[in-house]
Amino acid sequence: MTPNRNWRRLLVLAPVVVALVGMGCEPQKLNTDMRLFTSEFEFRIAADVVPPRALETTNYTITIRDKKTREPIVNGQGRIFATNADRKTIWDGFSYGPEVGTYHARLMFITAGEWAMNVQFRRDSTQTLVKPEDDWRQMIRQAAEPGTTTP
Repeated sequence: MTPNRNWRRLLVLAPVVVALVGMGCEPQKLNTDMRLFTSEFEFRIAADVVPPRALETTNYTITIRDKKTREPIVNGQGRIFATNADRKTIWDGFSYGPEVGTYHARLMFITAGEWAMNVQFRRDSTQTLVKPEDDWRQMIRQAAEPGTTTP
């Protein structure tokens, strides 16, 4: 074979190889994690649905690490909370596990619109609850019409 022929074969096969590799890959999920910090902790907060929909339960996964050592915080206490412009507040306490340093909570937003959100946490009941200095804003979609399915 001549070098010219090898280049032609490579040019013909390259798109086929790229297509086959692409078919074997699953689409990547968009990273929607929120990262917040206090002087002690690093929070990574993920919702199962982004943006959430009013009147539907949204599950949150909160991973907490010591800011200095990067070690996961085990069996701490905390909560996630949200307040809207009408001063309606919702919250849920953290449930620990089963993943190390990971907590779970659920919120049901009662109305659509913008909600101010934050978390509070402490290592144990002898400590003071701490929270990141700034809230984050979350837009909540309109509730689904009765009898329809959520997209």
